[in-house]
Amino acid sequence: MQGGRKKILLVEDNHMNKVLVREILTLQGYDIIEAESGTDALKVLATERPDVILMDLHLPGMDGVTATRIIKSDARISSIPVLALTASALRGEEDKILSKGFDGYVAKPIEKKKLLDAISEKIGGQPRPPADPKTASS
Repeated sequence: MQGGRKKILLVEDNHMNKVLVREILTLQGYDIIEAESGTDALKVLATERPDVILMDLHLPGMDGVTATRIIKSDARISSIPVLALTASALRGEEDKILSKGFDGYVAKPIEKKKLLDAISEKIGGQPRPPADPKTASS
């Protein structure tokens, strides 16, 4: 096991969103576990303990709101931060999302900086800084 690598559970059924988020996060040094529905996410959580969960709201079968409610009612995993992935990020929607049990949200279309900032805020920073050629020699 590699020390310091943070694990993120990505619950997303849209292929392009999955590819984008996986690419951004793996380049930052995160380990990614994927699930395509709320039901799949709960199965993963039976054996894995991610540092944060990125949960799409609209999923096939069990939606993200229902899955998050179940996660937050389970004492073994309720402390894992769950961030909603949503295209419904209009003014006033944040309170509605947070009232459903989410610990925060990331708006779609996904912006790299906002995604990384939201994760960093919940799990205390990136596992390793991205390479920056300007600071590498100082």
